[in-house]
This record gives sequence, C-alpha cells and structure tokens, in this order.
Amino acid sequence: MHGSSPAAWTGVIMCLAGITIGGVALIPDPNWLWFTIGCVLTLASGIVAWGMAAAGFGVDRASEHGH
Repeated sequence: MHGSSPAAWTGVIMCLAGITIGGVALIPDPNWLWFTIGCVLTLASGIVAWGMAAAGFGVDRASEHGH
C-alpha cells in the first residue's frame, strides 16, 4: 500500500502535467511563459502532496506496517 493515497496520486499527476507542459513549451521555439508555468506546477506538486498528506489524505504509516 506504499504511496497509494490521494496525496501521492495528486502529487504525481501534477508533477507529470508540469513536466509535460514545460517540455512541450520548449518545442520548436522556447515559450518561456509556458515553460515557467510548467516549472511552477512541477515544484508545487510536492508542496500540494505534502499538504494533502498532512491533512490526512496520505498513507497512515502505522496501518501500513500492520501495527
């Protein structure tokens, strides 16, 4: 059950969206506005996932190990 939580899934999806937006923004000519938006989204994904986990949407470590 490691990482299978709404917080983890939200973080991963946001990160993938940010990387995709940032990467596509560099083809064929760099569009720095969209590249920056992708970078900000990628960095924000970690903060959002951490916040969701702190709010109770993460995996409970005690139940993960059967304690």
